[in-house]
Amino acid sequence: MRKFTIVAVAALGLSVAACDSPAENAQEAEAEAVEDEMDAEAEALDEAGMEEQSDMMEEKADATEEAMEEQADEM
Repeated sequence: MRKFTIVAVAALGLSVAACDSPAENAQEAEAEAVEDEMDAEAEALDEAGMEEQSDMMEEKADATEEAMEEQADEM
């Protein structure tokens, strides 16, 4: 019984630690919005025949979103 209690408390602690704060959620939403905007720009570049620039923009969008989400996770 004691072992079960320890496991249950540990699981509860991990689940609480995994919860995002409202500020973290807002920053992650902002990161997603920035990526969406950059992806739209990349699509416009692609439609204009600028495939190489489009690919670079998409890579930059992904890297930007990832960096912003990592920063949010550190909150």
